[in-house]
Amino acid sequence: MSNSRRDFLQKSAAASLGIAAMQYPFDAFSMAKSGMKFGLVTYQWGRDWDLPTLIANCEKAGVLGVELRTEHAHGVETSLSAAERAEVKKRFEDSKVTCLGYGSNFEYHSPDPAVVRKNIEGTKEYIKLCKDIGATGIKVKPNNLPEGVPKEKTIKQIAESFNEVGKFAAEYGQLVRVEVHGHLTQELPNMKAIFDQVTEPAVKICWNCNAEDLLPPGLEANFNSVKKWFGDTVHVREFNEGDYPYPELFKLFNDINYDGWILLEARTEPADRVAALKEQLALFNKLKKSK
Repeated sequence: MSNSRRDFLQKSAAASLGIAAMQYPFDAFSMAKSGMKFGLVTYQWGRDWDLPTLIANCEKAGVLGVELRTEHAHGVETSLSAAERAEVKKRFEDSKVTCLGYGSNFEYHSPDPAVVRKNIEGTKEYIKLCKDIGATGIKVKPNNLPEGVPKEKTIKQIAESFNEVGKFAAEYGQLVRVEVHGHLTQELPNMKAIFDQVTEPAVKICWNCNAEDLLPPGLEANFNSVKKWFGDTVHVREFNEGDYPYPELFKLFNDINYDGWILLEARTEPADRVAALKEQLALFNKLKKSK
């Protein structure tokens, strides 16, 4: 290719990008660098909405990302046929709502190897589902450090399980999002001990806004101890309920330029959940701007 033709093509491409930026200033360009985004975990506010209702209500509220939780009314499970999975994918593609993935109850701490194997194999089947519906990952969790079993043994077992499902997930272009969850395992030093043995890059931490985050040495130190493993999702509760220090948390996220999804895992029972979602979105936007 001649230099003159190469220069012409480069200038034409730059001009096209400039025109696009003027035509779509908030969508194609600025939204790509918009930082944190607000979404919904279907527990509890979406638990009884079928899929069309869930998508419609999220659009009405302006909450444009969703994590589908297992055994909810949307019915997105591994029992779906290939055609049904394609339909779920199309519904999201035809909407403004991003399907982030699946919120499972798979866990890997049991002293019984058969139970652990069942959870691993179940995780793999739902990873395939996530791929088929156009999602990007599955949420799993450690749930305990059983009594009578050396702590180090269970931590190693959980990490090895994460590595197995993480390797499988990577082959399907998916993430394994590990919710900071469970008796003892939601304490950040224990979560760090697990991830110190996680070698698969597709396995990430989903911060969960637990009271244990505030245990000594405190929120900032606990946050910093695991931030290098953060993925693209965080779970929060209602911003105007309880005493979790969300302003401090958002400052920590702002400081690391976090650009993932902040997903509401609601606990209350408002009369109008769409209106309540709008309210939480407004509170999120205020927190996001806080310094």
